[in-house]
Amino acid sequence: MAVSKVLLYYAFTPLADPDAIRLWQRDLCESLGLRGRILISKHGINGTVGGELGAVKKYLRKTRDYPAFKHLDVKWSEGSGLDSSQSYPQAPHGVSLDFPKLVVKVRDEIVSFGAPEELLVDETGVRGGGTKLTPAELHELVEAKAKTGDDVVFFDGRNSFEAEIGRFEGAIVPNVSNTREFAAVLDSGAYDHLKGRPVVTYCTGGIRCEVLSSLMTSRGFGEVYQLDGGIVRYGETFGDSGLWNGSLYVFDNRVSIDFTPDAAVIGECHRCGASTKRMQNCAEVSCRTQLVICDACAEAQPPACAEHASIVAA
Repeated sequence: MAVSKVLLYYAFTPLADPDAIRLWQRDLCESLGLRGRILISKHGINGTVGGELGAVKKYLRKTRDYPAFKHLDVKWSEGSGLDSSQSYPQAPHGVSLDFPKLVVKVRDEIVSFGAPEELLVDETGVRGGGTKLTPAELHELVEAKAKTGDDVVFFDGRNSFEAEIGRFEGAIVPNVSNTREFAAVLDSGAYDHLKGRPVVTYCTGGIRCEVLSSLMTSRGFGEVYQLDGGIVRYGETFGDSGLWNGSLYVFDNRVSIDFTPDAAVIGECHRCGASTKRMQNCAEVSCRTQLVICDACAEAQPPACAEHASIVAA
């Protein structure tokens, strides 16, 4: 039986010819029948691809054959399935249901903080970032700091809506709708009171907190850490028995994933307040706002953000 998998990966490494990498990656994915989204810049590569397990494994092997991507940071997760109605020689069992198509692009940044000139990257990765912690090392740090009364501050490096259905206990969640807003938030001084505290940045797979931790360090935050491998690797290690609460939002058709059947439901329907992890786009087609909404409310009326509520209701 064919198995559907999703591969999340990135590598910060200097690339002399991003467009050549784009063409190679596009051809490789097409030859294997993979779908997903891959961003490439002079600073490296950031991608999520899905398809049949054997094809995804072959993709990873061939991508790692390229010297710059030898140490690609990867995370695996279960796919929703394969669409057998769209099978073809490269994908005899069908294509991933989790992505509508394959997108491979060259951008100024592989994760858009709007500060490409601030990011310094060499063959070892991002320079000047926070100290990387494995999930086990994170627990050790939390325990050690608690004994001295200097509790660790968890700092969410994702869009604020992602934290509505899952986050670390007591985490600070900046009110940002996209990563481009982080630099301005840090420059505003709103979090200057944390500059003398131990701060652990985290995000989905580790890439956003790599950049965020470097931005914080350059702005005078003195003790900055980053959760290596992000929430995904933490969930692989501790499931729902650690410091993580809820579901993990993901940017594909799955919308969210749980690490175990025991995952807490911390989201609240924006309309009735019921507990739910369900998220859906605002019904206004031009709006990209994500809203937490329960099944009953979504069935009664499509969700709408505050800006478009009257338009959708009409």
